[in-house]
Amino acid sequence: MSNDPLSVDVTYDDIASAARLLDGIAHRTPVATSRTLNALLGATCFLKCENLQRMGAFKFRGAYNAVSRLGEAERRRGVIAYSSGNHAQAVALAGRLLGVPATIVMPEDAPAVKRRATEGYGARVVIYDPRKERREDVAQRIAGEGGAILIPPFDHPHVIAGQGTAAKELFEEVGPLELLLVPCGGGGLLSGSALAARALSPGCQVVGVEPEAGDDATRSFKSGVLCSVHNPDTLADGARTPSLGKLTFPLVRQFVDDMVTVPDEALLGALRFVWERLKLVVEPTAVLGLAAALQGRVDVAGRRVGVILSGGNVDVLAVAERLRGIPVTG
Repeated sequence: MSNDPLSVDVTYDDIASAARLLDGIAHRTPVATSRTLNALLGATCFLKCENLQRMGAFKFRGAYNAVSRLGEAERRRGVIAYSSGNHAQAVALAGRLLGVPATIVMPEDAPAVKRRATEGYGARVVIYDPRKERREDVAQRIAGEGGAILIPPFDHPHVIAGQGTAAKELFEEVGPLELLLVPCGGGGLLSGSALAARALSPGCQVVGVEPEAGDDATRSFKSGVLCSVHNPDTLADGARTPSLGKLTFPLVRQFVDDMVTVPDEALLGALRFVWERLKLVVEPTAVLGLAAALQGRVDVAGRRVGVILSGGNVDVLAVAERLRGIPVTG
């Protein structure tokens, strides 16, 4: 980790170290291509399928990297995390694999499929009302009672480094890119991806994509002042984070080239396209980057474009109901 207090608390060397630790543990997820998509966008697109990662999302990379680096005494104390779903499952699975007890703080409106999976991995789930309590406060209170080690969902150096291994693999497989589109919630995946891009494809433009209702990172990026949003109403539940973190905010400001937002209607259109045309099961948050391309929020024409599909833990019945009346793209 860097000692530079101004901005860089995680470096590409940390991502390379995480990749070595995750080798043989995390899946090296496939990269999908589609002639239909390329023709529609007038670009050459490479989709990094983190929906096929263990527990169904890129979050496993960061969670396992962080939990595995705890000392024996820390492991005996257990870990605690707060998450609406994917980080919850990731920490739960990492804990099971490493023999570390895990407690997860989840909002009462978290997708049922994600809560069931978290409990299925053996974690203890503590439910809270996001209208009355902050998840950070609930987790800190529980940690104070039992001494568990907090593994936050994005603002942690080992978590960021682990998430960056997804982009590292993408560049290693397809070579240099001109544009990389990355979903953004708290900025862990985006920060790690931007660091990987600077090391492996220096000319690549990195763009983070948020839902319009949760545009805190975009406002923060453009203003230079850390902005927040409270419990945003968006289908992209993985991007309902209140703000970027103390680590991710400066990393995003320094290494990301731009930030854009897309409405939920665009997410539904992109989701239907991926389900029907690419035959991939992904969640709404996963298609933030692709939606930005399909909506023309980012210029992709004639470019080699990487898109990270961040996860596939979707409540199929709930989303299917929302898809009624959404036209097929392309």
